Amino acid sequence: MRITIYSPDVYTYGSMLIGGILKNKGYNVYLIRKIDKTLFLKSDVVIFSLYSTLHILNKNIREAINFIKKVRKNKTKVYIAGCVSSYPEIILNELNVDGVIVGEGEIITPKIIEGNKEGLAYKEGDEIVINYPKEKPDLNHPLPLIPRDIGQQSIRGANVYIETHRGCLGNCTFCQVPKFFGKNIRSRDVEDVVEEVKAFKRAGAKRIAISGGTGSLYAFKKSVNRSKFFELLEKISEIVGKKNLSVPDMRVDYVDEDILEAIKNYTIGWVFYGIESGSNKILKDMKKGTNREKNLDAIKLAKDCGVKVAGSFIVAYPTETEMDYLLTKDFIVDAELDDVFVSIAEPIPTTEMCDLVLSMPKEENLLYKTHYGAYKNLGLSEAEARCFDLLIHSELWKSIPKPLTPQLYNLYLNEAKMQGKDIRAITELLYKYRDVLIKR
Repeated sequence: MRITIYSPDVYTYGSMLIGGILKNKGYNVYLIRKIDKTLFLKSDVVIFSLYSTLHILNKNIREAINFIKKVRKNKTKVYIAGCVSSYPEIILNELNVDGVIVGEGEIITPKIIEGNKEGLAYKEGDEIVINYPKEKPDLNHPLPLIPRDIGQQSIRGANVYIETHRGCLGNCTFCQVPKFFGKNIRSRDVEDVVEEVKAFKRAGAKRIAISGGTGSLYAFKKSVNRSKFFELLEKISEIVGKKNLSVPDMRVDYVDEDILEAIKNYTIGWVFYGIESGSNKILKDMKKGTNREKNLDAIKLAKDCGVKVAGSFIVAYPTETEMDYLLTKDFIVDAELDDVFVSIAEPIPTTEMCDLVLSMPKEENLLYKTHYGAYKNLGLSEAEARCFDLLIHSELWKSIPKPLTPQLYNLYLNEAKMQGKDIRAITELLYKYRDVLIKR
């Protein structure tokens, strides 16, 4: 049997993982990141591994699926998998597919290909049937299916993000990780990760990033030393070199001096904090479990340990006022971060924030409110204006500021407009399924 896995634009870790498991089962598996209709028509099964709600609206993806179904006349099974599987009702109504592989796919994907319906969501007439998987998979698994051109891929500077654990202890209202993977931390064995790193290096990957949402939660147990985390970093660093290893994603409430020293000694020496806002009110609304003062303390601690700090911020959260936004600008001045990322709040189905967006009047959503402030001549929404303004403001208050050239100005303006356009498209799709999503 020939199986093709399509992962749009990038080889996600999940697509490589499932590809390796299916190959280990004896299937002939192809992993691609560009649509290949010829390959699709030669396949018995095509799995679209989608990691963004935008993929559901993507014209090329829709056309590719319809092409397969029309030409192959249902001889080729088409499934959707990935993060979007959390909301199968939308997929099954929007895309002409045989089913959605729900949740973590290691155990259920081979079963579904063999005809089992555990873990599969599908349509029976007008009714949608969702068979949720009965068990969580063991995270120690066969080697992923690693593409030959993996060394050409770049995700925030890394060729690949290797998963070390699943689960998150947080309650962030905008994040689907706790619902998708659970709140308990499940970690892989050190040696299993190390062997995988060696395989990626042999395949041509140079820069490796390790993550499970929050890097320092690997092998996490309260009141227990972090020796496994340190061992993991040390062994991977020995393989790829510290200049080629990063553990970027961290929560400020799960770092300490020992963790930061390990990051300094074994990696490129950066952390990426999800700070999100400079307003304590918004942080409380987001259920971040932290506040402005704790965020500043974590940034200072990292700098004192010789670790550089990037921070991410979310603007236009549903409850964000102008004053909340100004507090975020003030925070950036005080923090003097080494790098900054800004995102407009995106409603992801199954999250509290999505429910909040769908329950509020559309005219109160900052994505739809016209901006009448300093950038009124640019035709921006209030959400886009805040994104654009914060990108410019952050550049001026980084540890090493850059001059605001016309090129940089236009880059940030286009980024803000693109985010606004994309998230409005997502929001419109979710409004269409408002009743279904809120009832969940």
